[in-house]
Amino acid sequence: MITGSIVAIVTPMHEDGSLDLDALEGLIEHHINSGTDGIVSVGTTGESATLSHDEHHTVIERTIQCAAGRIPVIAGTGSNSTKEALDLTRAAHELGADACLLVVPYYNKPTQEGMYQHFKLIAESVPIAQILYNVPGRTSSDLDNDTAIRLSHIDNIIGIKDATADVERGRRLIEQTPDDFASYSGEDATAMDLMLAGGKGTISVTANVAPKLMHEMCSAAVAGDARLAKELNDRLDPVHDAVFIESNPIPAKWVVAEQGYIKNCLRLPLLPLSDHVHEHVRTAMKGVGVL
Repeated sequence: MITGSIVAIVTPMHEDGSLDLDALEGLIEHHINSGTDGIVSVGTTGESATLSHDEHHTVIERTIQCAAGRIPVIAGTGSNSTKEALDLTRAAHELGADACLLVVPYYNKPTQEGMYQHFKLIAESVPIAQILYNVPGRTSSDLDNDTAIRLSHIDNIIGIKDATADVERGRRLIEQTPDDFASYSGEDATAMDLMLAGGKGTISVTANVAPKLMHEMCSAAVAGDARLAKELNDRLDPVHDAVFIESNPIPAKWVVAEQGYIKNCLRLPLLPLSDHVHEHVRTAMKGVGVL
């Protein structure tokens, strides 16, 4: 089971929008040296929505090569088209990913049974560990706990990324799913609470900018050390806020560029961080010593 601080890693780019694979390699080394416990490649934070399929595969492949078995790599392979998600998941499996992260189908708003059949078909078609990703704020579809419980009994569906920020709902899901089904937080601000309630880790935006501190906080929370986890998370609270001051990954990319690991380049329709919030974000990062 993958536990702890799992970074939803940004995808480095050049000024012309092309992939910066050299910067990606350096970023992965930085995370491994900082104690990050796992990497999600081409998730929401990795700008998956604007990558072509070839770029998608390239980023996953290079991430796996650079990680070289030292850290688990989870490939983002979700789509609102079941066929597309199936193709992406199959490709990630062939590239050697440790697991795949599959978002609830967005935009077309399927029923609960439609979601169940979507995930069931992909799991039964590709023999790789799969993690569900429920983020209703982005998808306009919400995977009910009852549906997640049904899916948790499929052997290679091993967990869920819960980005609802509803810790009590997450607690109920943990209580009603098998012990080997992992609940991961998808909301940095409430991640500690979910882990203290039995969650196994967090798939984190904050880990992009403060990887060492996030690793330490998650390790304490997963171990049930509430005092230490709270002490560390209190330091991280301003960072959790700052990395979402504009749409993710805009603030995270700005900070990682300021740290010198990447260029501050995104693809339209996303733009670089607005000038008027630079100082707010910088102050939050200085508070934990990462700028």
